[in-house]
Amino acid sequence: MKESRLVVRYLDGRVVKGHTLDFSATKDSFHIAPLGGGAPVEVRLPQVKAVFFVKDFAGCSECDERREYDPGQRILGRKLRVTFSDGEVLAGVAEVYMPNRKGFVLFPADKNSNADKVFVVNAAVREVTFIN
Repeated sequence: MKESRLVVRYLDGRVVKGHTLDFSATKDSFHIAPLGGGAPVEVRLPQVKAVFFVKDFAGCSECDERREYDPGQRILGRKLRVTFSDGEVLAGVAEVYMPNRKGFVLFPADKNSNADKVFVVNAAVREVTFIN
């Protein structure tokens, strides 16, 4: 399995950055080796808001990711706007969205996003809006 760079955002506001080899959207937990060292820790999805699969850990703190789509952007899937329970909003494309599953993968609307994809935990979502 390929190692993935992750940023895990917990429901309580904690953020953990690190690497994983065992993330699965069908399981209740996975392990993350924290950035900077230390033993891998178990991440339980019921405690998580979203898992960001990132290009790099630095990100862009000054960037305000667009929540709109480029008019010429080719879309494969359904365009969604996700509002989390804490009010944060993400926009992107999901190939499959099923509210009765643990979560779903969202590909950010902003093609310059630091996140390649985001695993959104359904229990942390207030509302999903389909965009035409």
